[in-house]
Amino acid sequence: MKQIHVQAGSGYDVLIEAGGLDRAGEYLRKVKTPCRAAVISDSHVLPLYGDRVASALRQAGFDVSCFAFPAGEENKNLTVYASILDYLAREHFSRSDILIALGGGVTGDMAGFAAATYLRGIPFMQIPTSLLAAVDSSVGGKTGVDLPGGKNLVGAFHQPLLVLCDPDLIRTLPEAFLLDGSAEVIKYGMLGNEAFFAELEKKPIRDQLEHVIETCVRMKRDLVEADEFDTGERRKLNFGHSFGHAIEKCSHFTLSHGLAVSIGMVMISDAAVKKGFLAPADRDRLVRLLEKTGLPTRTSFSKEELLAAVLSDKKITDGRLHLVVPEAVGRCRILPVERGETEEWML
Repeated sequence: MKQIHVQAGSGYDVLIEAGGLDRAGEYLRKVKTPCRAAVISDSHVLPLYGDRVASALRQAGFDVSCFAFPAGEENKNLTVYASILDYLAREHFSRSDILIALGGGVTGDMAGFAAATYLRGIPFMQIPTSLLAAVDSSVGGKTGVDLPGGKNLVGAFHQPLLVLCDPDLIRTLPEAFLLDGSAEVIKYGMLGNEAFFAELEKKPIRDQLEHVIETCVRMKRDLVEADEFDTGERRKLNFGHSFGHAIEKCSHFTLSHGLAVSIGMVMISDAAVKKGFLAPADRDRLVRLLEKTGLPTRTSFSKEELLAAVLSDKKITDGRLHLVVPEAVGRCRILPVERGETEEWML
């Protein structure tokens, strides 16, 4: 088992262990006295893993109940979020109880936001079941839901009590879900770890899952500890996301987050080459790795459509969009761009 400590909030551990799902209760009991536990999941994941998690928690003395919402990014909204709160209130959960987020990024974001706001905050545990959630969204305390105007426009910072990643769950994922997380994995190599990027060029992600998850979590841990509330260096994690979120929105969320981020990374890299920040050879390395992995690198949406979506991004502050611009494989910089100059970065 790998154990990575994150010193954010009151501090917590990320545990990475094949087969660890069946020890979830044992690990949780080390940091939380047995109490009532609400397992929050979606309609796809709960039938797959709900019984195993509930059994593991009950064996450790927790009183468990489960709630599932309809799966899909389109359900990451205020209505479904409110249904989670209604469930917790109806079942009389208290501030001494705990919420368990079992699922991918959508579940972690929504269940985490419910935990952040129900009774002004209750503890929660993350059990990511997707590669994207394991390497990125389950760590760092960002929670939230989407609005019609854009992704994650409502949310809160609320650090988990514990994160448990079981790579065995990810090995069984259909290829489409593995691809979704692969874009975020490649992002980590591009933004700050050329040696890791080179490893990804040589060996498929599926064949080195434990190493991939550990490397990404350690990188995110370092950025979160340096900038817990996302006002400085942590913004580098948004590489490819400003344009990626715009692509997601234009597709009405029919294109998954990871696929959109893949295209977004290429868009900002193309612009970086044009403006002299990035060598064409490094841009080509990124494109080759994305395409070799099976990820898309182009979109059919027009510049006008994408620009309108980008300008609604919550990351615009004081009239500026903070773009993460690549300077080389393994090195990016944060560049504030005036709102009116955004179109220049969209080729």
